[in-house]
Amino acid sequence: MASTPLKETDNRQPLLLGVDGGGTSCRARITDLDGNILGEGFAGSANPRTGLDSACNAIMQATRAAMSKASLEESDLGRIYAGLGLAGVNQQKERDLVLGWGLPFASIFLETDAYAACMGAFNGNDGAILILGTGSCGASLINGEMKTLGGWGFPISDHGSGASLGLAAIRYSLLAHEGMKPETPLSRAIMATFENNPENAVAWQDIALPRDYGAYGPLIVEYIGTNDPLAEQLIQESAEGAAMMIRVLHQRGANQCALVGGLSKFVMPWLPEDVAGIATLPQGDAMQGALVMAKKHATDL
Repeated sequence: MASTPLKETDNRQPLLLGVDGGGTSCRARITDLDGNILGEGFAGSANPRTGLDSACNAIMQATRAAMSKASLEESDLGRIYAGLGLAGVNQQKERDLVLGWGLPFASIFLETDAYAACMGAFNGNDGAILILGTGSCGASLINGEMKTLGGWGFPISDHGSGASLGLAAIRYSLLAHEGMKPETPLSRAIMATFENNPENAVAWQDIALPRDYGAYGPLIVEYIGTNDPLAEQLIQESAEGAAMMIRVLHQRGANQCALVGGLSKFVMPWLPEDVAGIATLPQGDAMQGALVMAKKHATDL
């Protein structure tokens, strides 16, 4: 945990700020000490590894948007106790840079976005999370110790993720197109996105990013509802990848693992029986976890 000293504030009611800052977007939520939400705001990427100034400016932009909705003034910044859950602060160098940038809050509790997600999922109690979005990553928070699992990036890692799901779907569809696997309505729909020409798929893969593979997720989910055998096979494979990670998180001491991310609700019904009782939905989001961090820091000082 990294922090800055508590600043002197006036006698007005202290406020809490929870920030969830990732590589795509930054979200901020302001509450009072009783947890009543006063305002929320949004901005762009807040990953200091890809730009310190842009990350800190995004934090302030999202914070000021939340302050505007809460009818707060610039002078109120000094009574805001901030919990920041940011991507890219795994290393002390990035933490020090963020803390030294000059964010104008009463205090700062700085941790990773995964830490904040864990805190939010179990309201500050022990547990684990499995993020199943475009990528995937597991994390456990046991007795204050944070450990991560997987998340090394697509295509070498990110098991059970949307990108891996899309890759598997395209690979099968190419095989089916050439008669090496049975065609299904889903495989034909996927090949139609390449105008039924494998050469177009090859040209696409040369420039495709993980999110482009993940963009096939909604199509696959649509065909799950029609009992398409390929769609069911693919989601089951994703569930097996998720289960592999849940088992390790459980072995590390997490009695429950909260599934978060856009793919989670579709994977959960397909989880194997041995992990179905461990998997759960989060109690709160990463902004809520960051608020727990902020309140804990404010009361500890």
